[in-house]
Amino acid sequence: MEVQGSSKKMLATQAEMVEARVPLPYRDQCAHLLIPLNKCRQAEFFLPWKCENERHAYEKCEYELVMERMLQMQKIRERDAQLKQQQQQGIPLIPNTANA
Repeated sequence: MEVQGSSKKMLATQAEMVEARVPLPYRDQCAHLLIPLNKCRQAEFFLPWKCENERHAYEKCEYELVMERMLQMQKIRERDAQLKQQQQQGIPLIPNTANA
């Protein structure tokens, strides 16, 4: 399964996410890292200094997704600005002559 417009693939299946009780807002391309992180957190009684490697991997994945979305939005804004600029130019009031 692949998300439209993203370079990352969904590695966790819907069944795995349901079984691990991953909340709907967190079911993205990084869910495959969230599942072992949550298991580690429960096993270690949510101590903040435990599960650092799993947490770092998950946060890095989320950061990369955010940066990818920001770059896509920047490209959309640039394309819209170019279209708006072309539309503002429109038809010239004084036509250019062929030999000018």
